[in-house]
Amino acid sequence: MLARRDYSRNELEQRLGLQGYRPEDIAALVREFTQNRALDDTRFAQNYVSYHAARGQGPLRIRGDLEALGVAAGLIEAALAQGPDWRTLAREQCRRRFGVEAPASRREQLRQARFLQSRGFSSDHIRSALGVDFDAD
Repeated sequence: MLARRDYSRNELEQRLGLQGYRPEDIAALVREFTQNRALDDTRFAQNYVSYHAARGQGPLRIRGDLEALGVAAGLIEAALAQGPDWRTLAREQCRRRFGVEAPASRREQLRQARFLQSRGFSSDHIRSALGVDFDAD
């Protein structure tokens, strides 16, 4: 399984458990893979952030996905901090989807804000992407 892609420690344990391996065998295997650095949650988190940011996903969505995969909060925060400039990424996603012109109406601003929110960007990133005069309230 590790030959195809990286896995988090928790994700690998769950997959092996579902395949019927005994918990003590799984623990020994995970310990061995961790010592050999074939399994590394730090590397997994960094690769995950890099890949999903390149696909245009924001930090809130990526954080939620990593938490669901059982990655430690400290590793998630470190990987997100090393990720791209999230404000710039939000701006790029907005321009790619809606063009370079600023939204002409309040309705269009809200539409673009919902799009960025669905991609996992925070309200600060959305405000930055749509301009300083935007306020969703």
